[in-house]
Amino acid sequence: MFDEAMRAGGVAVITGGASGVGFAAAQDLARRGLSLLLADVSAEALEKAAGSLSEQGAQVQTLETDVRDPEAVAALAEAARAIGPVAVLMNNAGISSPTSSWDNAQNWRDLIEVNLFGVLNGVQAFVPGMIDVGRPAVVINTGSKQGITTPPGNPGYNVSKAGVKVLTEMLAHELRAAEAPISAHLFVRGFTYTGMISSFIPEKPASAWTSEQTVAHLFERVSEGDFYVLCPDNEVTSEIDQRRVTWSAQDIVENRPALSRWHPDFAERFTAFQESGK
Repeated sequence: MFDEAMRAGGVAVITGGASGVGFAAAQDLARRGLSLLLADVSAEALEKAAGSLSEQGAQVQTLETDVRDPEAVAALAEAARAIGPVAVLMNNAGISSPTSSWDNAQNWRDLIEVNLFGVLNGVQAFVPGMIDVGRPAVVINTGSKQGITTPPGNPGYNVSKAGVKVLTEMLAHELRAAEAPISAHLFVRGFTYTGMISSFIPEKPASAWTSEQTVAHLFERVSEGDFYVLCPDNEVTSEIDQRRVTWSAQDIVENRPALSRWHPDFAERFTAFQESGK
């Protein structure tokens, strides 16, 4: 569906589009001939991004948007309709804050409001109109490996991104059942060196990909029709990701302790399992 959407032209709407992976996606999609509508919470960042993209020849508009607010996202959809039909909707805005299972209640709410409801607001504001238009289009929702293998450390973030995974799976099924010319995709990046990371790690670690590498992989896999787009990096290969996901699923099948990958009684078994996949 991605290639058909590119040929049909239209608008790419990207939340969290003023920096990092969202900005790299905007650059890529502009080169493919799409007009851009970027949304972010920072007017200053949007102005800077729009200036840079305009210098590169992109047709770009921006709208300061808090994705937690359904009315704000509905206004974004209205702004998109004024430009043209939506070819790509990329629900990419997200935050990270520390949580534990029994603490940081406000951080939990913030994470779920932005990371999960922000995506849901985007889907509900845009997708019905995209179905009505009936043109080829794609919806890309940004998840996380932490929403799939749910490692210990930040349960609030994990829950928010696990919700995005399930929502996107349901969306893909419902679009298919409706025979809409729209595909949905779950975008899961690896370790990516973004502006946020550069604020506390001045130089790109050897293990990290650039935002441009991550976006190139994303659109290559979406063009191939992949629903699950788990991006590797310079340290974690696709094969390692596959083994980790398989182990996590087998926790349920084998009724092992929760998160057995990090359980001391299973450390040797997990290491052997990982090694067997090489």
